[in-house]
Amino acid sequence: MDNRTYLTILYDYYGDLFTEKERLYFEEYYFSNFSLSEIAENHQVSRNAIHKSIKSVQEKLENYEEKLKLYNNQQKINKLISEIKDEEIKKKLEQLN
Repeated sequence: MDNRTYLTILYDYYGDLFTEKERLYFEEYYFSNFSLSEIAENHQVSRNAIHKSIKSVQEKLENYEEKLKLYNNQQKINKLISEIKDEEIKKKLEQLN
């Protein structure tokens, strides 16, 4: 998986932990595919400020995952569920998931 995809997945888990501006800049960059210059112009801030904000969010996402492991644990759970042979138990676990 490429780093961009990985960061957007982590954002799904941890996005609510960021400020409104951090979320806005990250979403415009990663989900709307705006350039740093476009985001800076739209919000009347420097390109460097946008770069620093997005870089900070990236680092925090990786740090949160390193400590909390929500995505990693979810992947492990999904793998275990896929290995269950009993379909009734498997369906019940998938519903909880």
